[in-house]
Amino acid sequence: MIALWGVLGYLAIGVVVAVAFVMVGAPQLTHSSFTPGARILLLPASTLLWPYVLLRWLKAPHTP
Repeated sequence: MIALWGVLGYLAIGVVVAVAFVMVGAPQLTHSSFTPGARILLLPASTLLWPYVLLRWLKAPHTP
């Protein structure tokens, strides 16, 4: 039961980070816009790899 809660917690955090990254972070880092289809394709990978995505996003130089 503890493992199930751990997986659900990991996925919940992943969804929050992935949605924020796809909507704000990815276009900001690449300086281009993304189509809705591209955003949908980025969501699953960003959700599962959220620690790596968040780390890279925070280390990236921020431009206004």
